Amino acid sequence: MAEYRKNLLGPDATELPEETDVLARLDAGDEAIDLAAKHPSSSLVWAILADEAFGEGRTVESYAFARVGYHRGLDALRRAGWRGAGPIPWEHEPNRGFLRALYALGRAAAAIGESEEVDRINKFLDESDPSAKAAIEGA
Repeated sequence: MAEYRKNLLGPDATELPEETDVLARLDAGDEAIDLAAKHPSSSLVWAILADEAFGEGRTVESYAFARVGYHRGLDALRRAGWRGAGPIPWEHEPNRGFLRALYALGRAAAAIGESEEVDRINKFLDESDPSAKAAIEGA
């Protein structure tokens, strides 16, 4: 996080709160589909659903799940003080659900030929944290 705080010219990094209940339920073996009904504001749950659908070849469903995760993440970012710009660091683990949903949205958009959206999402992801895409792809 220190590298983001050094930028005195731009906005501070945004850090989302931890989703302790969601993480505990995932660790306990609960399925993301069940958690989506109990925790619909969790970008992480929607990102997991998007990844599962994409892995099974259900591209349109993946796109829809990722879009929900993206929008729920924007809501959470705004509640955390984000004003539409500034770092959203991958190293802050609670941010990863949003960043994963954003990545999944770009991936599914590419698969359905939404090239303008892909470009916009790639720019947003890079501006959020230039290391996020590589971290997601390496996981």
